[in-house]
Amino acid sequence: MDLLAFDRAHLWHPYSSMTRPSTAFLVESAAGTRLRLRVDGEPREVVDAMSSWWCAIHGYAVPELDAAARAQLDRMSHVMFGGLTHEPAIELGRRLAELAPAAPAEAVLDQVFLADSGSVAVEVAMKMAWQAQPGRTKMLTIRGGYHGDTFSCMSVCDPRDGMHAMYGSLMPRHLFAPRPPGGLDADLTQWRGEVSALFERHARDIAAVILEPVLQGAGGMHVYPPAAVAFLAGLARAHGALVIFDEIATGLWRTGTAWAADRAGVVPDILCAGKALTGGYLTLAAALTNADVAARIDASAAGAMMHGPTFMANPLACAVACASLDLLARYDNAARVAGIEAALRDGLEPAAQLEPVREVRTLGAVGVVELDRPVDVPAVTRAALDAGVWVRPFRNLVYTMPPLVCTAPDLAAITAGMVSAVKEVHG
Repeated sequence: MDLLAFDRAHLWHPYSSMTRPSTAFLVESAAGTRLRLRVDGEPREVVDAMSSWWCAIHGYAVPELDAAARAQLDRMSHVMFGGLTHEPAIELGRRLAELAPAAPAEAVLDQVFLADSGSVAVEVAMKMAWQAQPGRTKMLTIRGGYHGDTFSCMSVCDPRDGMHAMYGSLMPRHLFAPRPPGGLDADLTQWRGEVSALFERHARDIAAVILEPVLQGAGGMHVYPPAAVAFLAGLARAHGALVIFDEIATGLWRTGTAWAADRAGVVPDILCAGKALTGGYLTLAAALTNADVAARIDASAAGAMMHGPTFMANPLACAVACASLDLLARYDNAARVAGIEAALRDGLEPAAQLEPVREVRTLGAVGVVELDRPVDVPAVTRAALDAGVWVRPFRNLVYTMPPLVCTAPDLAAITAGMVSAVKEVHG
């Protein structure tokens, strides 16, 4: 209790108030798909439905990742990447280049910038586009997006309904196309016309289109057609702009394919990866681009990519990331995620009959219950805990992005807990 009292008095949590802090539950340990918490002073084990904000895809206390971390600690935990290099970074760069989306007629994404968080990877991607496209200062994106909490990232998050709207007057003004209609097969006829008109009015100023392909994450778990992704990429290329895909949340099989880009059949000019990259062990992300963009950056006034985080290519994080990708490669991930999707769809179906539920939707290892009102977050969180499940709702959404190692009983517990919590709190 002394720990929780200090936490409540002194520690900021994400998107929280210091003067009116919400309840935080003490985690004592984690293993597999389970978190061991203290709830009202008593131990309680619950299934983690969140993968620790979508990154712990292999669960917790993973022997292969533990071993990789220990082995790397025996060599070195960190060295600067300026003027030095090391095997874990080289090996991770090689693997990322091999894993990146590819198509016969498209440039290969084999130029790798290793960043230290997803937000930083997006910052780097935007700076790449600006350096490669001198004189073009605007980004075009779609409403409803979320790309991170740092400054340039905030400027391409939804400026009206997004969580950074309060900073709008401080940030550069970019271009926001309407959000595509929901559903993988939605009719885009009217939307295409609106987007084309906006793009053509500003085409000479647009350095890049930046998107979370197919699934917008923290902006509302909005699923939209791959055809919309392909259409925006086509517009960009027709007008000489670059294409940036923010796959920090959607990459590495979360949506059912290796990359969400694969559903659209598009290879971007710059791709951001993160979150699941280290299996949730350490913070690490990457921005991948092709040789043409890299050459254009080198031909810019600066003559180099002007970014270099202190912990860039941290050896410990890179070693764990390599082990995480090894572990991922052991599975038939398409089949595994298809099984998770089916279990989430079936298990969440009863929620559709509840009065306040607007929609239930699934995509890969993502399940969403959307309400017609804001979620009572503390009450739903507690009701789910009492049902043996850890969820972290936001806005009007109760959702899950479970670890990819979840068993059928785990998934049944998650979906039952979500449905019962919504029913108990919101009727």
